[in-house]
Amino acid sequence: MWNKQSPVDLLLLHAPSVYDFRHRSILYGPVSDVIPSSTVFEMYPLGFLTISSYLQAKGLKVRIVNLALKMMNNRRFDATRFLSRLQPKAVGISLHWLPHAHGALEVARIVKQVHPGVPVIMGGLSSTYYHNELINYPQVDFVLRGDSTEPPLYRLLMALRGGESLESIPNLTWKSRGEPRVNPMSFVPDSLDYVDLRPDLMVQMVIRHRDLESVLPFNGWWENPITAVFTAKGCASECVTCGSSQTTCKSLTKRQHPVFRSPASVVENMRAIGRLSRGPILLVGDLLQTGRKNAEALLDCLKQADLPNEVVFEFFTVPPMEFVHRIDASVRHWSVEISPDSHDHAIRRAQDGEPLYSNEEMENFLRGTLRLNCTRLDVFFMIGLPRQTYASVLQTIDYCEHLLKTTDQRLSCFISPMGPFIDPGSRGFEDPERFGYRLFARSLEEHRQLLIQPTWESILNYETRWMTRRELVDATYDAAEKLNDMKMRYGRLSKRRGRAVARRVQAARALRERLDAASADAGNAQALALLKGDISRFSISTVCDKRELFWARHIINFHLDEIAKISARYFGLGASSRG
Repeated sequence: MWNKQSPVDLLLLHAPSVYDFRHRSILYGPVSDVIPSSTVFEMYPLGFLTISSYLQAKGLKVRIVNLALKMMNNRRFDATRFLSRLQPKAVGISLHWLPHAHGALEVARIVKQVHPGVPVIMGGLSSTYYHNELINYPQVDFVLRGDSTEPPLYRLLMALRGGESLESIPNLTWKSRGEPRVNPMSFVPDSLDYVDLRPDLMVQMVIRHRDLESVLPFNGWWENPITAVFTAKGCASECVTCGSSQTTCKSLTKRQHPVFRSPASVVENMRAIGRLSRGPILLVGDLLQTGRKNAEALLDCLKQADLPNEVVFEFFTVPPMEFVHRIDASVRHWSVEISPDSHDHAIRRAQDGEPLYSNEEMENFLRGTLRLNCTRLDVFFMIGLPRQTYASVLQTIDYCEHLLKTTDQRLSCFISPMGPFIDPGSRGFEDPERFGYRLFARSLEEHRQLLIQPTWESILNYETRWMTRRELVDATYDAAEKLNDMKMRYGRLSKRRGRAVARRVQAARALRERLDAASADAGNAQALALLKGDISRFSISTVCDKRELFWARHIINFHLDEIAKISARYFGLGASSRG
C-alpha cells in the first residue's frame, strides 16, 4: 500500500497528449520525430522550472511530476492512485501546447476526483488563448494567462492561503460564485531577469521525493541530456503558422516586442547547468533578435565562462559570418540549427512574410560555418506550408541532396509534417482563408476530440488549398523515404539505421492501406483493432531515426561529484528549512 507523502504548496503536473493513450489505438504518425519528445509529448515546458525556482525562493514547497513520462515507462502505473496519495495545497497543470488539450483536462478531472477541495490552476499559451472556454470546465478553478506567470501565481497562492480577494491578481481568469471573471493582463515584464532556472533545486526535488523520473524532461533524456536555456520571450518574426509570432504575441500575451534575458543571466544559468551535466545546452531563440550588441555581449560572457559543454545556437535567418566567427572564438564546442522551411523562395515568403534570405546566402553561411570548428549543422524543412504542393515537397528533398553533396558529414537535413495542429492565435489560424488553410477545429473541445481520432491524417487540424490531409500524409512518407535513402548514400546515416527507417515507412504505408480497407468494409471498430499493440512501432522514428537528433554521448553524462555536494547540502539542512 502506498503511503501518503508530505504536503507541498504546489504540485505541477504534466499530462500526456491523450490521457488514456495506453488503451487507445491511435496511429500518431511522425509528428514528433524531429523533436526530443515522443508522440505522447512528454516534454514539459520550461515554465515549470522557472515557476519552481521562483516559488521555492519565496519559501514554498513545489514538486514537479511528469505524469506523461511515468505513464509511458510503466503500463501498469496508476495515475489516479498515485495522485490520491499526494497532499498538494494547489495543483498546476500545463496546457502550453495544444496537443495536450485532451490529457491536461483529463488529469484536471482526476485531481478534482481525488482532491475535490484542492484548487486546479491551468497555464501556458494554449490556456491563455482558450481561457474563456477553459474556465467553464468544472475541473478548472483558475487560468493564469501570459508567458510570465511566476509573480501572479505566487500572489494567487498567497491569496488562497489567506482567504483574500482575487480581484487584484493580474492575468487571472477565475470564478466568482460560479461565474467567470477576467482580471486585466497587467503583468507583462520588460525583463526576464527576475527569475532564473536553478538546476540544483531540481536535484533537491529528486532527493526529497525519491523520484527521479518525475523531473526528467523527456523519454531518453538520461542518455541524451540536452538542456534548453531560454534567451527571450516573444518573437520579432511573423511566421504564418506560429503561435509565438510577433502578431500573436501582441494579441495573446500583450507583448509589443520580444523581451530578453541579460547576457549575464543567460550565461550564469548555463554555468549552473554545466556544473551538473556534460550534455549540450540549447540556446532557445535567435540571439541576434536581441540586437547585435547584446548578442555579442553574451558571446563575451560565454568566452569568459569557458564552458566545456556543447552550445547549440539556433538562427531564424542567415547570420552575418562575422558573428559566426565570434561564436567560434568564444565557445569551445558549438553547433547550429536553422529552419529555412522550404527551398522555394515563394513558399518561404508566404510562410515568413518576406524573403529573409536567398538559398545562395544560406549556402554561403552553411559552407562558411563548416570551415570553422562547428561540430554539427542541422537544417530543418517542413511540410504543410502556404503555397506548398506535393511536387514542391519532393523538390525540397532534391535541394537537400544538393546540400548533402556540397558539404561534409557534419551537415544533415530533416523534414517533417507540421502537426498535429496549426497554433491557435497564429495568423494562419485566425485568418485561414487568406493564407490558404482550411481548419477542422476551432474550439478547445473540438481539438480535444481531434486528438482521439484513429490516425494522424484525421488528427491534423488543417489542410491547405494546395494539399489535402491525405496528400500531406503522402508527401510526408514519400519525402521521408527519399531523404532517408540520400542520408545513407551520403554517409549521414548508417546503413543499418537507414534500412530500419525504410522498413518503418513501408510498414506505416501498409498499415494505412489496411486501415482504409477495413474502414470501407467494416467501419472504425475493425480498423482500430488492427492497431492493437502496434502504436509505437508505426509512430516513432518514421521520417528519421530519432537518434539522429542526439549529440555525442559521454561515458558519464553528469558530474556526480557536484550532485553529491548538492545532496550533502540538502541533508545538512534542517527539515523545517527545506524548500
